[in-house]
Amino acid sequence: MVREYRLEGERVRFYSVERSQWEEIPSDMVDWPATEQAELARQHTDAALAAKAGAEESARKAVVVDVDASVEVAPGVFLPDGEGIFALDGTKMFALSQAETDVKLSKSQVAKQILIPIPIIPSRHTISLLGERAKTRSTNGQMEFYMRTKNARTPDVVLIRARVHGGNRRLENIDHLFGEEMARRDTLPMERWEVVKGVSRFTLSQKLPPGEYALAEIMRGSEEDLYVWDFGIDAAPGSK
Repeated sequence: MVREYRLEGERVRFYSVERSQWEEIPSDMVDWPATEQAELARQHTDAALAAKAGAEESARKAVVVDVDASVEVAPGVFLPDGEGIFALDGTKMFALSQAETDVKLSKSQVAKQILIPIPIIPSRHTISLLGERAKTRSTNGQMEFYMRTKNARTPDVVLIRARVHGGNRRLENIDHLFGEEMARRDTLPMERWEVVKGVSRFTLSQKLPPGEYALAEIMRGSEEDLYVWDFGIDAAPGSK
Protein backbone atom coordinates (compact mmCIF):
# COMPACT_ATOMS: atom_id res chain seq x y z
CA MET A 1 0.00 0.00 0.00
CA VAL A 2 1.35 3.42 -1.01
CA ARG A 3 0.36 6.56 0.90
CA GLU A 4 1.59 9.08 -1.69
CA TYR A 5 4.04 9.29 -4.59
CA ARG A 6 5.89 11.79 -6.75
CA LEU A 7 7.25 11.42 -10.28
CA GLU A 8 10.87 12.61 -10.38
CA GLY A 9 12.25 12.28 -13.90
CA GLU A 10 12.29 8.61 -14.85
CA ARG A 11 11.80 7.41 -11.27
CA VAL A 12 8.83 7.35 -8.90
CA ARG A 13 9.39 8.19 -5.23
CA PHE A 14 6.68 6.71 -2.99
CA TYR A 15 5.94 6.20 0.70
CA SER A 16 5.39 2.54 1.59
CA VAL A 17 2.83 2.05 4.36
CA GLU A 18 4.01 -1.52 4.88
CA ARG A 19 7.64 -0.56 5.51
CA SER A 20 7.01 2.99 6.82
CA GLN A 21 9.66 4.54 4.60
CA TRP A 22 10.26 6.32 1.29
CA GLU A 23 11.32 4.15 -1.67
CA GLU A 24 11.96 4.56 -5.40
CA ILE A 25 11.30 2.48 -8.53
CA PRO A 26 11.67 3.16 -12.28
CA SER A 27 8.58 4.89 -13.67
CA ASP A 28 8.16 2.29 -16.43
CA MET A 29 7.39 -0.34 -13.74
CA VAL A 30 4.23 1.52 -12.73
CA ASP A 31 0.80 0.58 -14.13
CA TRP A 32 -0.22 4.19 -14.76
CA PRO A 33 -3.81 3.54 -16.01
CA ALA A 34 -4.58 1.52 -12.85
CA THR A 35 -2.89 4.17 -10.73
CA GLU A 36 -4.96 6.97 -12.29
CA GLN A 37 -8.16 4.96 -11.77
CA ALA A 38 -7.29 4.42 -8.11
CA GLU A 39 -6.49 8.13 -7.75
CA LEU A 40 -9.90 9.09 -9.15
CA ALA A 41 -11.60 6.72 -6.72
CA ARG A 42 -9.63 8.27 -3.84
CA GLN A 43 -10.59 11.79 -4.94
CA HIS A 44 -14.28 10.84 -4.93
CA THR A 45 -13.90 9.41 -1.42
CA ASP A 46 -12.03 12.52 -0.24
CA ALA A 47 -14.75 14.76 -1.72
CA ALA A 48 -17.44 12.84 0.17
CA LEU A 49 -15.47 13.10 3.41
CA ALA A 50 -14.86 16.80 2.82
CA ALA A 51 -18.59 17.39 2.28
CA LYS A 52 -19.37 15.53 5.52
CA ALA A 53 -16.75 17.54 7.40
CA GLY A 54 -18.11 20.78 5.93
CA ALA A 55 -21.62 19.97 7.07
CA GLU A 56 -20.39 19.18 10.58
CA GLU A 57 -18.28 22.34 10.64
CA SER A 58 -21.21 24.57 9.69
CA ALA A 59 -23.14 23.08 12.61
CA ARG A 60 -20.50 24.11 15.11
CA LYS A 61 -20.97 27.36 17.03
CA ALA A 62 -17.43 27.58 18.41
CA VAL A 63 -15.23 30.30 16.98
CA VAL A 64 -12.11 28.11 17.16
CA VAL A 65 -11.99 25.19 14.75
CA ASP A 66 -12.33 21.84 16.52
CA VAL A 67 -11.03 19.24 14.07
CA ASP A 68 -12.91 15.95 13.94
CA ALA A 69 -11.04 13.47 16.13
CA SER A 70 -11.88 10.52 13.89
CA VAL A 71 -8.92 11.03 11.54
CA GLU A 72 -7.67 7.64 10.33
CA VAL A 73 -3.86 7.82 10.07
CA ALA A 74 -3.33 4.13 9.20
CA PRO A 75 -5.69 1.20 8.59
CA GLY A 76 -7.71 0.92 11.82
CA VAL A 77 -5.58 3.54 13.65
CA PHE A 78 -7.15 6.91 14.54
CA LEU A 79 -5.67 10.16 15.76
CA PRO A 80 -6.51 10.76 19.44
CA ASP A 81 -8.73 13.69 20.39
CA GLY A 82 -7.30 17.04 21.47
CA GLU A 83 -4.47 19.29 20.38
CA GLY A 84 -0.78 18.42 20.59
CA ILE A 85 1.81 16.24 18.86
CA PHE A 86 1.25 12.51 18.40
CA ALA A 87 3.62 9.77 17.21
CA LEU A 88 2.65 6.84 15.00
CA ASP A 89 4.94 3.91 15.86
CA GLY A 90 3.89 1.12 13.49
CA THR A 91 0.25 0.59 14.46
CA LYS A 92 0.59 2.29 17.86
CA MET A 93 -0.43 5.93 18.25
CA PHE A 94 0.48 7.94 21.36
CA ALA A 95 0.84 11.57 22.48
CA LEU A 96 4.22 13.16 23.10
CA SER A 97 4.63 15.13 26.33
CA GLN A 98 6.00 18.64 26.38
CA ALA A 99 9.54 18.69 27.73
CA GLU A 100 10.83 20.40 30.84
CA THR A 101 13.72 22.68 30.00
CA ASP A 102 16.66 24.57 31.43
CA VAL A 103 17.60 28.00 30.04
CA LYS A 104 20.99 29.66 30.46
CA LEU A 105 21.67 33.25 29.43
CA SER A 106 25.13 33.28 27.87
CA LYS A 107 25.89 36.91 28.74
CA SER A 108 25.05 36.78 32.44
CA GLN A 109 25.65 33.04 32.99
CA VAL A 110 22.51 33.01 35.16
CA ALA A 111 20.57 29.74 35.00
CA LYS A 112 16.92 29.23 35.81
CA GLN A 113 14.68 26.21 35.47
CA ILE A 114 11.32 26.93 33.84
CA LEU A 115 8.45 25.03 32.33
CA ILE A 116 7.65 25.73 28.69
CA PRO A 117 6.69 27.94 26.92
CA ILE A 118 10.05 29.72 26.78
CA PRO A 119 9.82 33.46 26.03
CA ILE A 120 12.46 34.39 23.46
CA ILE A 121 14.23 37.74 23.90
CA PRO A 122 17.03 39.29 21.79
CA SER A 123 19.96 37.70 23.66
CA ARG A 124 21.58 34.32 23.34
CA HIS A 125 20.04 31.50 25.35
CA THR A 126 21.26 27.94 25.58
CA ILE A 127 18.28 25.58 25.76
CA SER A 128 18.67 22.17 27.38
CA LEU A 129 16.17 19.43 28.15
CA LEU A 130 16.40 18.20 31.73
CA GLY A 131 17.98 14.78 32.09
CA GLU A 132 20.02 12.67 29.69
CA ARG A 133 17.11 10.56 28.39
CA ALA A 134 13.55 11.28 27.30
CA LYS A 135 10.82 9.26 29.02
CA THR A 136 9.16 8.42 25.68
CA ARG A 137 11.23 5.71 23.93
CA SER A 138 10.98 3.71 20.70
CA THR A 139 13.15 1.46 18.56
CA ASN A 140 11.42 2.64 15.38
CA GLY A 141 13.60 5.22 13.66
CA GLN A 142 10.96 5.83 10.98
CA MET A 143 8.02 7.04 13.07
CA GLU A 144 5.51 9.54 11.74
CA PHE A 145 4.30 12.55 13.70
CA TYR A 146 0.94 14.32 13.68
CA MET A 147 0.08 17.71 15.12
CA ARG A 148 -3.43 19.02 15.79
CA THR A 149 -3.78 22.75 16.47
CA LYS A 150 -6.84 24.21 18.15
CA ASN A 151 -6.89 27.28 15.88
CA ALA A 152 -6.19 25.38 12.62
CA ARG A 153 -2.90 27.22 12.12
CA THR A 154 -0.05 25.82 10.02
CA PRO A 155 2.63 24.87 12.58
CA ASP A 156 6.30 25.82 12.24
CA VAL A 157 7.95 22.63 13.56
CA VAL A 158 11.55 21.39 13.34
CA LEU A 159 13.13 18.10 14.40
CA ILE A 160 16.35 18.45 16.38
CA ARG A 161 18.85 15.85 17.55
CA ALA A 162 19.85 16.74 21.11
CA ARG A 163 23.43 16.51 22.35
CA VAL A 164 23.88 14.96 25.81
CA HIS A 165 26.03 17.32 27.86
CA GLY A 166 26.45 17.80 31.61
CA GLY A 167 23.56 15.50 32.52
CA ASN A 168 21.10 17.27 30.19
CA ARG A 169 20.24 17.24 26.47
CA ARG A 170 21.40 20.42 24.77
CA LEU A 171 19.46 21.92 21.86
CA GLU A 172 22.11 24.59 21.17
CA ASN A 173 21.72 28.35 21.30
CA ILE A 174 18.27 29.81 20.73
CA ASP A 175 19.54 32.49 18.36
CA HIS A 176 20.62 29.73 15.94
CA LEU A 177 17.70 27.39 16.50
CA PHE A 178 15.60 28.41 13.49
CA GLY A 179 18.42 29.95 11.44
CA GLU A 180 20.49 28.56 8.60
CA GLU A 181 23.48 27.61 10.76
CA MET A 182 21.31 25.51 13.09
CA ALA A 183 19.39 23.98 10.19
CA ARG A 184 22.58 22.78 8.50
CA ARG A 185 24.09 21.33 11.65
CA ASP A 186 21.44 20.06 14.07
CA THR A 187 18.01 19.88 12.47
CA LEU A 188 16.82 16.82 10.56
CA PRO A 189 14.65 17.00 7.42
CA MET A 190 10.91 16.34 7.63
CA GLU A 191 8.14 16.68 5.08
CA ARG A 192 4.83 18.21 6.18
CA TRP A 193 1.46 17.14 4.77
CA GLU A 194 -1.94 18.61 5.59
CA VAL A 195 -4.25 15.72 6.50
CA VAL A 196 -7.32 17.87 7.19
CA LYS A 197 -7.61 21.49 8.26
CA GLY A 198 -5.82 21.85 11.58
CA VAL A 199 -4.01 18.48 11.38
CA SER A 200 -0.50 18.17 9.92
CA ARG A 201 1.50 15.01 9.32
CA PHE A 202 5.31 15.00 9.42
CA THR A 203 7.27 12.22 7.72
CA LEU A 204 11.00 11.65 8.05
CA SER A 205 13.28 11.82 5.03
CA GLN A 206 15.74 9.47 6.70
CA LYS A 207 15.73 6.81 9.40
CA LEU A 208 16.72 8.16 12.79
CA PRO A 209 19.72 6.49 14.44
CA PRO A 210 19.62 5.81 18.20
CA GLY A 211 19.78 9.04 20.16
CA GLU A 212 17.80 11.80 21.84
CA TYR A 213 15.48 14.02 19.81
CA ALA A 214 13.05 16.91 20.17
CA LEU A 215 10.28 18.40 18.06
CA ALA A 216 10.15 22.16 18.54
CA GLU A 217 7.52 24.70 17.49
CA ILE A 218 8.09 28.42 17.53
CA MET A 219 5.01 30.59 18.12
CA ARG A 220 5.29 34.13 16.83
CA GLY A 221 3.09 36.92 18.14
CA SER A 222 3.59 39.95 20.36
CA GLU A 223 6.25 37.71 21.93
CA GLU A 224 7.90 34.56 20.61
CA ASP A 225 7.56 31.30 22.53
CA LEU A 226 9.20 27.95 21.96
CA TYR A 227 7.39 24.67 22.71
CA VAL A 228 9.35 21.40 22.86
CA TRP A 229 8.27 17.71 22.78
CA ASP A 230 11.02 15.12 23.40
CA PHE A 231 11.53 11.42 22.63
CA GLY A 232 14.39 8.94 22.32
CA ILE A 233 15.30 6.24 19.81
CA ASP A 234 16.91 3.05 21.19
CA ALA A 235 18.73 0.38 19.22
CA ALA A 236 16.50 -2.49 18.21
CA PRO A 237 17.10 -5.76 20.12
CA GLY A 238 19.80 -7.80 18.42
CA SER A 239 21.12 -4.90 16.35
CA LYS A 240 24.75 -3.87 16.42
